[in-house]
Amino acid sequence: MIKTIPKKRFLSVLIKLKRNDMYTKAKHFGLTHPIVVACSQELDTLLNRYQGIRAIH
Repeated sequence: MIKTIPKKRFLSVLIKLKRNDMYTKAKHFGLTHPIVVACSQELDTLLNRYQGIRAIH
């Protein structure tokens, strides 16, 4: 039987991974590089999902 991971727990792991990815990219490219900015926006999206806030498009 496969055990399911609670959604908030799963999101918290994704947030931690994305945050570490962003820090690594920022050290390499600098804080204002488009790759780092895009990664930061992805992190924001994950954080909003974690908090139950839906981004308005």
